[in-house]
Amino acid sequence: MLHLKYRPSEFDSVIGNEEITGVLRNMIQKKETCPHSFLLHGPTGCGKTTIGRIMAVELGATGDDFKEIDSGDFRGIDTVREIRKNARFKPIQSTCRVFLIDECHKMTNDAQNALLKILEDTPNHVYFILCTTDPQKLIAAVKNRCSQFAVKTLSERQMMDLLRSVVKEEEEMLPKIVYSQIIEDSQGHPRMALTILEQVLNAPTETRLETAKQSAAEQSESIALCRSLMQPNTSWSKINTILRGLKDQEPEGIRRHVMGYAQSVLLKNDNELAGLILEEFREPFYQGGFPLLVLACYSVIKS
Repeated sequence: MLHLKYRPSEFDSVIGNEEITGVLRNMIQKKETCPHSFLLHGPTGCGKTTIGRIMAVELGATGDDFKEIDSGDFRGIDTVREIRKNARFKPIQSTCRVFLIDECHKMTNDAQNALLKILEDTPNHVYFILCTTDPQKLIAAVKNRCSQFAVKTLSERQMMDLLRSVVKEEEEMLPKIVYSQIIEDSQGHPRMALTILEQVLNAPTETRLETAKQSAAEQSESIALCRSLMQPNTSWSKINTILRGLKDQEPEGIRRHVMGYAQSVLLKNDNELAGLILEEFREPFYQGGFPLLVLACYSVIKS
């Protein structure tokens, strides 16, 4: 898989988020003042976990001294108790122990509260890296105990640099229109862009543009929502069907995707519908969740 094959393993290889990686590098180099708890937040597929893994290596944790925990699967208080127990032990092979908790917002409130004590009084040989797409779901006390960094999606120029470098490494060639299609659909998310690119490179030359479009729709149902909202006279029943398929996804992530898509369209030419979408989707969905997503879509369709 291209997104795994070309996953950065050091800060210098990370495309985009230079300010964050620069600050983190400086922090880690100054071990005596380096924080022991970090929170990386931002949209899905934009590099939070990758940066977290690089941090672990830079801090000096390797092998069994680095533990990555996906809170989507392990989110209960028992997992936190296990972390607290293991954190007492000195590193086995390294200079420190690092716990990376991915999608930490899925931890229960009890689990988050159980984590507070060790975040506040972390052993000198232990570091915590928390990653989340939805920091609003973390209790304030957890966030306050971490050095927080907002990981951003890539710009169009950065996405082009990434895609071109991978295509060159793969000894392939693509026309500009295919690059543009991948960039438009992936909206700054490198993992999604590389997943689409992989299918494109495996397709016959004459079908690569259509493959890019189809692959994007398969990778993210929110692409179908973006495209349908941008089509004049789209029926509410069509939007309704798409929304039902998005119920298990994070509404705020969908909002950002729709906003980015509409922005791309509007920057290419004067488009009243794209402007309307930006207006209806401008307020975050953190508090209202899925109902606000439905309302915003309904307002666009009925305007």
